[in-house]
Amino acid sequence: MTQIRTLLIGTAMTAFAATAAVAQTSQPVQPIQPAAGVNTQAQLQAQTPGADVAPAAPAAQGVQPVTPPPMRLTAPGSADPLVQKREANAKASAEYRASKKASNAELKQQQKAAKSEYTEQVRDAKINMKADKQAASNEMKMNMQGQAGAQTDGGEVKH
Repeated sequence: MTQIRTLLIGTAMTAFAATAAVAQTSQPVQPIQPAAGVNTQAQLQAQTPGADVAPAAPAAQGVQPVTPPPMRLTAPGSADPLVQKREANAKASAEYRASKKASNAELKQQQKAAKSEYTEQVRDAKINMKADKQAASNEMKMNMQGQAGAQTDGGEVKH
């Protein structure tokens, strides 16, 4: 209902402004007749376009006047308690949806951070496991070479 009312008011104001603009531009300009008397020459100078007289308005120089920003027209709040309750519910619903959206975005960000941390820990664990296996393999090879060297010297190896 308020949207229709706002639309109708806006349309009426636009039509009124357009009518006023057409009315201003369609009126014939009547030349000013100088009054007989002492100031006749001064009045004639003011009417001539080449005279050195300061313009009366900035619009005469081709400068557009500053217009205020358009204002949104809204109807005042209804006194009906059911309408007020419906508007309050709509506002609370919108706030809840915005809060829920923000919470979900935060949750997703936290999950993403936790997942990246987990994958980093898994990667580090795999690297550590490889390093441990390599160290054990190297140690075993060293032990085998040490035993082989002891056997070549003529000593017996007891098991």
